[in-house]
Amino acid sequence: MSDIKVNGDRLWSSLMELAKIGATPKGGVKRLTLTDLDKQGRDLVVGWAKEAGMSVTVDQIGNVFMRRDGANNDLPPIMTGSHIDTQPTGGKFDGNYGVLAGIEVVRTLNDRGIRTEAPIEVAFWTNEEGSRFVPVMMGSGVFCGAFTLEHAYAAKDVDGKTVGEELERIGYKGDQVPGQHPIGAYFETHIEQGPVLEDADKVIGVVPAVMGLSWYDCTVTGMEAHAGPTPMHLRKDAMQVSTRIMQEVVAIANRYPPYGRGTVGMVQVFPNSRNVIPGEVKFSIDLRNVNDALLNTMHEEMLAFVERTRQETGLGIQVERVSYYPPCPFHPDCVDAVRNATAKLGYSTMDVVSGAGHDAIYAARVAPAGMIFVPCKDGISHNEIEDARADHLEAGCNVLLHAMLERAGRAA
Repeated sequence: MSDIKVNGDRLWSSLMELAKIGATPKGGVKRLTLTDLDKQGRDLVVGWAKEAGMSVTVDQIGNVFMRRDGANNDLPPIMTGSHIDTQPTGGKFDGNYGVLAGIEVVRTLNDRGIRTEAPIEVAFWTNEEGSRFVPVMMGSGVFCGAFTLEHAYAAKDVDGKTVGEELERIGYKGDQVPGQHPIGAYFETHIEQGPVLEDADKVIGVVPAVMGLSWYDCTVTGMEAHAGPTPMHLRKDAMQVSTRIMQEVVAIANRYPPYGRGTVGMVQVFPNSRNVIPGEVKFSIDLRNVNDALLNTMHEEMLAFVERTRQETGLGIQVERVSYYPPCPFHPDCVDAVRNATAKLGYSTMDVVSGAGHDAIYAARVAPAGMIFVPCKDGISHNEIEDARADHLEAGCNVLLHAMLERAGRAA
């Protein structure tokens, strides 16, 4: 079985063909969800699936499931997939690789005349990126019941257009009720979107889990005053108090290695004048860890520090948690299937915990799930210069093929 390999040139060609839809001058892709360009991308991928002999089902949130029958179609399908929507300054591989790797698996099975016991399916999920509509990972989230179809339909973009209207307009508002599509196991192949694999010179990342995250909005309220006449000891400087909290966010993350993460990525200063002491500062806080208990400890330590700072300075400090996703451990059977495939094929490998969100997180709520990572150049993603080596993409697809075969079984 280890001699069964995908056609890497065909996979690369498909990726480059899809990347033409929404291509940007810097070599990236802008194909926002539920736009006309998204429709063109969807139509192209669905067309390739039909050419490969697959049947197509679309559910009410626009998730697309492309099916290759097995010897026993009463078994739930072994599924792979990702998304084809992009960031406004997106790349060719984020999401798209996972979908087209699935198509290549099916094409390879067809070429070799291999019949699986369980059906094989390739999915692409609606609005994973969340760059036009929120929430992110919308299609897979509705599918697993994380939020309602009505909530998703009502989401609006900056022009006031809704998800429901745009699904209808591009012709991808299907009939199947989300969540009623069976899944026997789910695999997602993805570029790492980080620098770990490249730094370690490894080809395959086995993903045992995805980090949990807590997002907060913090507002520190002081008093605006003239920067010259106001002595330092009489100031109520919201910026200086904010920077104490920002530094503690980083310190908390450093106390819980190797997977502790702490980031302040957005800051708004009022009145934002060079000779006025800031009277109000609003900023984001992002805490992550792969262990839920440690993530909760980081949460509690951050709140305790904020309270101490409030008492010491006398300034008003408000912290609101705005998002929380618990860590997502993947199913041992699916993780082992990826390990087994990697060992069989002889690729260098290491475990890589994902720091980014993926549709596999929501798929894991309804079925055994696992992920496969391959390196991306300089760890860069969500960027037009996002890049990956063709041989690495081929290797990841080969691992996907053998992991899916292990779970689907080869018919006699």
